[in-house]
Amino acid sequence: MHLCAFLLLGLALALGHALPLSREESVIPGIQYWDVPVPYELSQNLSMNRRGVILTAFEQFRLKSCIDFKPRDSEEFYISVESREGCWSYIGRSSSPGAQTLSIGEDCGRKGIVEHQFLHALGFSHEHTRYDRDDYVTINYQNIIKGYEGYFNKSSENVSITPYDYYSVMHFDKNAFSKGSGSTIITKSPEFQEVIGQLMEMSESDVIELNKLYKCNSSVSFLDHCSFDDESLCQMRVCSADDEGWRSLKSVSGVNVTDHTYLSREQNGSSSFMHFSTEGRNQGDAARLESRTLTPTRDCRVQCLQFYYYHSGNESDQLNIWIREFQNESDSRGSLRLMDQITGLSLHMVTQACISVLLTASSLAETPGNYWKLHHVPLNANTSFQVVFEGRKGAGNSRGGFSLDDINVSETECPSHTWQIQDFEKQMNRGSGSWLSPLYYSSDGYRFIAQLYLSGNQLSMFVALVSGAYDDQLQWPCPWRQITVQILDQNPHIQKRMSFEQSVTTDPNLTYEGGSYYWDNPRIVGFSVEISGETVFVDEFRGAYFKLLTKDDLTRREFIKGGDIIFLLDFQDISALLQKDSLSCPKVTVKNFSTSADSSVHQEPCAAR
Repeated sequence: MHLCAFLLLGLALALGHALPLSREESVIPGIQYWDVPVPYELSQNLSMNRRGVILTAFEQFRLKSCIDFKPRDSEEFYISVESREGCWSYIGRSSSPGAQTLSIGEDCGRKGIVEHQFLHALGFSHEHTRYDRDDYVTINYQNIIKGYEGYFNKSSENVSITPYDYYSVMHFDKNAFSKGSGSTIITKSPEFQEVIGQLMEMSESDVIELNKLYKCNSSVSFLDHCSFDDESLCQMRVCSADDEGWRSLKSVSGVNVTDHTYLSREQNGSSSFMHFSTEGRNQGDAARLESRTLTPTRDCRVQCLQFYYYHSGNESDQLNIWIREFQNESDSRGSLRLMDQITGLSLHMVTQACISVLLTASSLAETPGNYWKLHHVPLNANTSFQVVFEGRKGAGNSRGGFSLDDINVSETECPSHTWQIQDFEKQMNRGSGSWLSPLYYSSDGYRFIAQLYLSGNQLSMFVALVSGAYDDQLQWPCPWRQITVQILDQNPHIQKRMSFEQSVTTDPNLTYEGGSYYWDNPRIVGFSVEISGETVFVDEFRGAYFKLLTKDDLTRREFIKGGDIIFLLDFQDISALLQKDSLSCPKVTVKNFSTSADSSVHQEPCAAR
């Protein structure tokens, strides 16, 4: 059994081995692999934040691969995740029963680092040690710290099962173990020099290799994706009372709507999206777009529907999102529940050039028709189900309608809040700026706000607690809430994304200058300001600070699409991890709608099961 480590050298992170090495490749011949699900234990010496990040990394494995993890019961072989010096893991499963240590030490609490170490445990070594690496990179041995040259040993056998991957989360960065005289790794394709060593997420190639290694081609939590790029429409079906229902289009004349999948990129000749026109229709006219039947398999009956929509019609037009649940195989009609509804004006609070922290914000009314918007709908189907998109004409004249693209469904929890900043790219190109988010509530009532900064080449964010309507019912200081900021990689397929993510967890015992609690009630420790016409309390010096990506980093994935950047914000209660190694199933809040359904929706599905 080999050991791989992620060692801290000054301020730089370097990947390497902590024991004498044999020569290795990305997957080592003869290595022992784990039975799935992989049992684990979380040591009490792990910080709460790292415990939460580890569970987040597990969800990425489940979304992208067939690998699952479970808290250990009585299994002989299991991974003991501990906080030791640095970040390291043995490669593959030990041949001896018992705890196999994997260290997520200080400063290692990032999703990409956790994925890196667990890929080691699952049988991976480093990408730059492949047999064919000399075709892709040059190792500058003269720049490597003396005694660390062995970390760059190359495999003597070519057993790689995927092409060389500069984006692999298993690749060393350009300055790994450098003694300060220059880079230790030079990519032979210069455009990848700043890419190697990325710690965002597993790459698509990493996932392909992992699934091949474990002889599977499925995912634990992924259910469906559709970008409408072929005539099959991903087995989705359309139906309406007339011939003018949902249609597959490449553009909508008069309202400047084009395909979202390839937005800001060279268009694929077959790229399309679905559109329901409300122009020239009568009030109440409706049409349905139904997914294929999906079957949840996880114990937690929670799903997330994600899609982009473009509202170019009248403010009163409606996009209703239903689920149709089937009780058994003989149930041909199913029962419907309305899960969400999109209509009217969308309100976004975005400020530019907001120099003083958390002091001002403006509320901008966005009329339908100006951009593609990301939307999430939490679902709680207990049986096989379909997602039903119902477009319905409202009152008044319309020159457009509703457009849909890039639909994803997974057995995961939806992000709590989506902050989409329009025309971010224009401001970014000016070199500096500041943006203030809307005021958000967590699911249990804590209120918070985020401010994004661009200074030179660097993006950063500050998230602070704000006084809210439920403060007298909440526990203070705010205990063990994990604040997570994600810059969304807007790849249309959720399994191919490599988003950037960081987390900070509130510690109720943390004190500030003068002995006050850092995460205390902002009504006690904050000061009064006006935000969007409301007087609230906030402390601009107490909160979570995140150093995010650089402008250069944003260009290497689809972080900016159509000029927009999207942040997913979560404020999650992880206090249960004080006593156990997993969290309870999330709860889906069922919304209530006064709108009655069109009778056509209650008919049988568009196509027989």
